[in-house]
Amino acid sequence: MKAKVYVTLKPSVLDPQGKAIKHSVQLLGFDSVSDIRQGKYFEIAMNGSVTEETARDEATRLAHDVLSNPIIEDFRVEIEE
Repeated sequence: MKAKVYVTLKPSVLDPQGKAIKHSVQLLGFDSVSDIRQGKYFEIAMNGSVTEETARDEATRLAHDVLSNPIIEDFRVEIEE
């Protein structure tokens, strides 16, 4: 089983790296891009004996306590068998 964790800055937090990427892609001719926000992605391999519910609970706790800063970041957890 695999947990996928997506961590992104909260909408109210400025994202200078995303702004720099947006500027660069517009210079490359991608004129339809109106905004880019950067984030982090994690794949976590889970022991095969855990249930989907346990995997989701553990991945959520890991994302909240270790992989993200809950003050400025949001996260989303997906479980894949």
